[in-house]
Parts: sequence; structure tokens; C-alpha cells
Amino acid sequence: MSNPAKPQVAFYWCASCGGCEEAVVDLADGVLAVVDAVDIIFWPVALDFKRSDVEARPDGSIAVAFVNGAVRTSEQEEMAHLLRRKAQFLIAFGACSHLGGIPGLANLYDREEVLRGSYSEAPSVVNPEGTWPQEAWQENGRLTTLPAFRDTVRTLDQVVEVDYYIPGCPPTPKLLMDAVQAILSGALPPKGSVLAPDVALCDQCHLKATKPDRLLLASFKRPHQVLIDPETCLLSQGLLCLGPATRAGCEALCPQGHMPCTGCFGPTSRVHDVGAKLVSAVGSAFDASTPEAIEAVLSTIPDPVGTFYRYSLPASRLRRKVSQAAPAEAAQ
Repeated sequence: MSNPAKPQVAFYWCASCGGCEEAVVDLADGVLAVVDAVDIIFWPVALDFKRSDVEARPDGSIAVAFVNGAVRTSEQEEMAHLLRRKAQFLIAFGACSHLGGIPGLANLYDREEVLRGSYSEAPSVVNPEGTWPQEAWQENGRLTTLPAFRDTVRTLDQVVEVDYYIPGCPPTPKLLMDAVQAILSGALPPKGSVLAPDVALCDQCHLKATKPDRLLLASFKRPHQVLIDPETCLLSQGLLCLGPATRAGCEALCPQGHMPCTGCFGPTSRVHDVGAKLVSAVGSAFDASTPEAIEAVLSTIPDPVGTFYRYSLPASRLRRKVSQAAPAEAAQ
């Protein structure tokens, strides 16, 4: 039974890996303080609540709903609208709901290519009948249905209005706890804010003192190609660290683990397209002035789109590959 004396909180997971749910668990003992302060009335990955339980609640009766994951299917879209209607505050929780995340890289392909790759062409697939998922299937008079698989991966705010964003892949437990405390105390920033510091990660990195004023790099190396010096700026070592153009707030956990930042916290408020900003930041470190030299540096970045738009393709100016076969659905 829910406790009407406590603010009611909901968690929901759309197209994501489950890491954001782990961030809640990673509160460790801190989760006891959260449970003591709020009443979790919907968290299908962990507790036995049903969609009908949410539907039965009055509109606006849920204090805050944390939704992680991008929106790909009709069911996820329906749940986004349902939780938007029932919640006073809707939080895009994590990189996938915030910017599209790793699932958003599927926008490099149309719906047909995704399904063909998954159910026909993948090396591990054995499917001689060529069976693909169907939205509806009738057998012996019984109808089975699946959610519609949309052509485009969307961010949460491309589907419904979002009040606040908590970035990260996944967000840190500290950010989650700070957000809960801010909501409970009413000490919230303006609507639409990202609940993380509005400065670049380099500003909080423990290696910032070793970053040269000017970088001149002739190539980039992947972590397995170099013996990393744990006391020196990773970008200055030729590792493609995206900290100069990524929002802080993660406590620089990847650099602390001697790995370069991959940009999961997204941009600061002054950036309109995170991928373009990352390209600009990295390009300013090139020691190259001729087309041949520039091409030589670029050749050491094997997957530019997957590097610079790894978490943000659906939220970018590019958004997706345009499908000529199904232009109407591609707009969804």
C-alpha cells in the first residue's frame, strides 16, 4: 500500500541497458534515506507494479517520475505520455532519455536495416524461415500483439515535455541523491535545467594541471595501444578524451580509472550540437595544416560518428539517416 503522507515517485525504463536502474541500487545505504523520504509507487524492473496501477492514479498525483532510456517503440511512447500526465515533474534520467544515448546510434539505419541485421544477417542468427517480429499474430483464434517498432529513436523530450534532465551513462548516485533532495526541498533551478554542473569536465578532472595550454597532436591512440601515464592529462598523451567539451558532474570517474572521457554527460548549456562541439574541440588539438596531414590525423579516429555522436545523435542537428523508402515514418 502506498503512503499518501509521502511524495510519490515512479521509475520507468524505455530503450536502455539497465545501467540507470543500477545507479539507483548504487545508492547503497543512501537508498534507505530515499525510501524513508518518498513512496516508490511504480518501478517495474524491481517491484511488482503494473501499468494499470499508474493509469488508476489521479493526474498529477505522482510527485516525480524518473524515465530512463530513449523512445523507440509505441509502448515506450505511450508510457512517456502516461507518466507525463500523472507526474508533477518528469525527469529525463540518463544519457539515453536526455540525448538518445547508445540506442540512438540505430538512427544511422532505417527500420528495415535494423530488423534485417538483427533477425537475418547477424552471424549468430539461425533463421532459415526468415521470421521477423510481427505487431500482431493470430494462432488458434488467439491474438498476440507486440509494440510497434518505430523507424526513429527519439529523446524523451522529443515525445513529451520534460521538466529536468539528469545526464550520464549512467548518472552517478550522487547526482540522483542531489536531485531527489532538491525536489523534496523545492530548491530547484529553472525548468528545463540539467541537474549537473554547467562547466566542462576538464574543470573537475584531477589531471587538469598537467594539460598543456596548447595541444599539438599528429595522431590519436586507443587505450589498448599505449601505456597510459596515470599522472598526465590523457588528451595530451594522444588519447581521444572528450572532457574539454563534455559537462562535468560525473566526478571524472573515467579519467580516475585511467580511461578517456567518452562524453556521456553531454554538453554544457552553451552548446547547441554536442557532436559538432566535440569535433571542434578535438580539431583544435590537431598538429596539421594541410589536407593530407588532416586526413592522416582523422584516419586514427576509426569511427567518427560513433565517437562524436555516441550519446547524442537523436538530439543533434543530424538526428538520423533519412530513409527514402519511408519518409513519413522516418519523421516519427
